[in-house]
Amino acid sequence: MDDLPTDDDEDLLPMDAAASVTAPSYARARDPIELLVKVKSEGMRLDHYLQIFIQDFSRSELQKAIAGGHILVNGRASKASYKVRNDDQLFVQLPEPIHDVIIPENIPLDVLYEDEWLAIINKPSNMVVHPARGNWTGTLANALAFRFAEALSRENGTFRPGIVHRLDRDTSGVILIAKEDRTHREVSLQFEKRTVHKEYVALTAGVLDRDSDYIEAAMKHHPHEREKMIVADASDPEAKPACSYYEVMERFRGYTLVKVQPRTGRTHQIRVHLLHAGCPVLADKMYGSRNRVLRSDIVPHLPLDQDEELLGRQALHAFRLRFKHPRRGVWIEAEAPLPPDIRRVLDTLREHRPLR
Repeated sequence: MDDLPTDDDEDLLPMDAAASVTAPSYARARDPIELLVKVKSEGMRLDHYLQIFIQDFSRSELQKAIAGGHILVNGRASKASYKVRNDDQLFVQLPEPIHDVIIPENIPLDVLYEDEWLAIINKPSNMVVHPARGNWTGTLANALAFRFAEALSRENGTFRPGIVHRLDRDTSGVILIAKEDRTHREVSLQFEKRTVHKEYVALTAGVLDRDSDYIEAAMKHHPHEREKMIVADASDPEAKPACSYYEVMERFRGYTLVKVQPRTGRTHQIRVHLLHAGCPVLADKMYGSRNRVLRSDIVPHLPLDQDEELLGRQALHAFRLRFKHPRRGVWIEAEAPLPPDIRRVLDTLREHRPLR
């Protein structure tokens, strides 16, 4: 799991927000900008507030500029989440906007739903969502650029076209794509308010005792391995609250098939919470002891010539996504069937590891 981007729709801003600052409604990014916050804009996030006036920077680029000290609040560096106050003085000195170019690639996509405003994709495992260091091609973003061309939102920057939320590289399943910016902002607000219903299916190493339960455990980055997350004491200033609800679907000897509904959207949340419950996601190399499942791991006394790999990645699948369509006003629900590798493991467990 990843933290979800959040954006307010422009219709939700105060009607006279633009009149509450001492600046034109649009400024070129290289020109220094001085803004004076008025009472009617009090309480807005700093990055949301700046989007009203700086139109050639995406929200993600503004967040990087804030983190880089290019934007000062009352003469001091601040955070993107800072809530502006009446009479705050903002000084903005931004670099030239970055316009990265995604290379379109003809990678087949399993489109579960599509209309003029958004699309829902069944992402395969072993696919990174957007380009990053070490993964510049073969990503979902490259495939989207080919499939939808320019009909994608740029709300998260030109290097993440249409990307509303993310899935881990080896997590398969449902992912939502926005085709234009307003839809992106409105559906992101639903993620922020936690009105989007997300349901995952996982196979775990170990048997969960309870048929259903909440896992409430705050999380933070590992102090030495920053790509990893760990459970932390809620009083830790670096910890963020996290909650997951699970229901056991099927038990086997030594394994569990479980449905998980994350109530928050922390990075690697399901993987860390199931590990915390004593049943890590099967074949999760980062949080477990192995990165694959062989038939011989399940079937006792299997002849060597009959062995094979059943699963070569973490057994986690984004099964269902339900949200209110921001344009049509109806509830949309999309499901992605379990992929063949997880089904292979399930079939083998049902045959050789059933509970008696």
